Amino acid sequence: MEDVLQKSLIAGLERLIARADLLDSINVFPVADGDTGRNLNLSLLPLRHAGQPNEKIVHDLLLSARGNSGNIASQFFSAFCMADDVSQLADRASEGSKKAWRAVSHPRPGTMLSVFDALAETLAGKKIPDKPAADAVIASLEKAVHETYEQIPRLQDAGVVDAGALGIYIFFEGFFYMLAGIPDGCRPVTETFKDRLKISSSFHEKTESGYCVDFVVRAPRASSEDIKIITSVQEEVIIIPDGELYKIHLHTDNKEKVRSQIDGLGQVIRWEDDHLASQVTEFMQSKDGGAFHIMTDAAGSLTHQDAKQYGFTLLNSYLTVGDKSLPETFFHPEDLYSAMRKGVKVSTSQASVYERHQFYESVLERFEKVLYLCVGSVFTGNYQTAQQWRNENHKQDRFLIMDTGAASGRLGIIALATARYLAETRDMTKAVAFAGKAVDACKEYVFLDKLQYLAEGGRLSKTGAFFGDMLNVKPIISPLPEGAKKVGTAKNQEDQVRFALKKLDAAIQDASRALIMLEYSDNKNWVEGTFKKKIEELYQKAEIILQPLSLTSGAHMGPGTWGIAFLPDSKGL
Repeated sequence: MEDVLQKSLIAGLERLIARADLLDSINVFPVADGDTGRNLNLSLLPLRHAGQPNEKIVHDLLLSARGNSGNIASQFFSAFCMADDVSQLADRASEGSKKAWRAVSHPRPGTMLSVFDALAETLAGKKIPDKPAADAVIASLEKAVHETYEQIPRLQDAGVVDAGALGIYIFFEGFFYMLAGIPDGCRPVTETFKDRLKISSSFHEKTESGYCVDFVVRAPRASSEDIKIITSVQEEVIIIPDGELYKIHLHTDNKEKVRSQIDGLGQVIRWEDDHLASQVTEFMQSKDGGAFHIMTDAAGSLTHQDAKQYGFTLLNSYLTVGDKSLPETFFHPEDLYSAMRKGVKVSTSQASVYERHQFYESVLERFEKVLYLCVGSVFTGNYQTAQQWRNENHKQDRFLIMDTGAASGRLGIIALATARYLAETRDMTKAVAFAGKAVDACKEYVFLDKLQYLAEGGRLSKTGAFFGDMLNVKPIISPLPEGAKKVGTAKNQEDQVRFALKKLDAAIQDASRALIMLEYSDNKNWVEGTFKKKIEELYQKAEIILQPLSLTSGAHMGPGTWGIAFLPDSKGL
């Protein structure tokens, strides 16, 4: 594959990743479950490795596909990404569109399928890359997205365009302008689609029952008819055969029955399910964030669900476990810690500069003013990258950046408390002042079980780790502006608990105003069942939340790590 094609595929993907929240916020078709953006991101992440053998990319697209939109899109791109040079794009787009239509049991115009058709038709006879051709392609895709509003009654009821179709438009806007050599040529999405990006206040979705299920089964002796018999009574069915593998997406009221039937055909090698009622309820309860917004880094022990619930944006770093690389909030914690215990190589990296720039642009497209509570500059280059972009783009009055000097739970509590405060006051000036005070007041202590993982990550000599573990020395770390500082040691878990309780007792004067975050790695049962209960007994009026430790922190500190972060006064400082 030509280098320019690889760069363009990655640019389209990173532009899409940065706008997942927007897509989720208007995702009402076929069900208002608010996950189209995340599903598209998960499904298309293999494109980040475009240039690898075609068979691997196609296989990875099959395995990673999630949701209705993700499975359809993965079929299109399994053909489109096979182009070796620009001259093949038109043919690959045509083939991809046909594959996408065939993947769906009941294909509907007015979805991303129409956008794929528009792309294939427009590319025919076009000389790519050049700006006029890129403009023509984007104009055609824009028209197809606008038309989704007219074609699907549910979208008219909600007052929005189709989220999946918009996601494909966003991808290809980034793709074609990068291909044409003008990576900054994209228009703000909110300018292009204006009043079709906000759910009407009159829209209501009845609560759905059942589950959205994605799975891959290896069934060498099964036929397509066997699969169809099992799935015929389900809804939103997508069946993608690939040799001995079948990738299947469906909505069902009885996931256990489906699993049992599929187990009878072969080996289930991947299974994911989402509870539709919970997703719909969460979607319908989401609130308009107003003109002001909080963004922070996923290094702050905050989850995708937290971001949706409280209405802030998370900027991910990347986690690589063996040969699998994903944004950190896309990993299941148990997968990380299980791999680390087995000795699998684990590393972390920042998102590309282009991807981070896309996040800045995305939030400023949607909000009047944004406060970016950045992970401490000593830990990553995120603060410097954001500062440089803001200055070069003259956004000093709209893009406010604070170097919190924090990571993991300390950053999480600062961001969470500030997001809540902003939602209450809707006053950005006061929120910035609140965040500054929270940075000064918030404390965190992280308790490691072993030193070996710090050594493997290059943050401690292996000799020191060996002798430390031999002597049962368990370091106690606090992430501070000057870096992760060792603030104590413990010989066992009892020592760790005593240290934590002593620090809490010294800091908290009025428990009713305190916010306490307890963090776990692969030890949730102990943290929740033992330590959390002890804290609840001692601080009955405090707000106590349980969170998974940031996986970028967990990747460096390892299994058995746990932590406690606290803000003595979260009510107004």
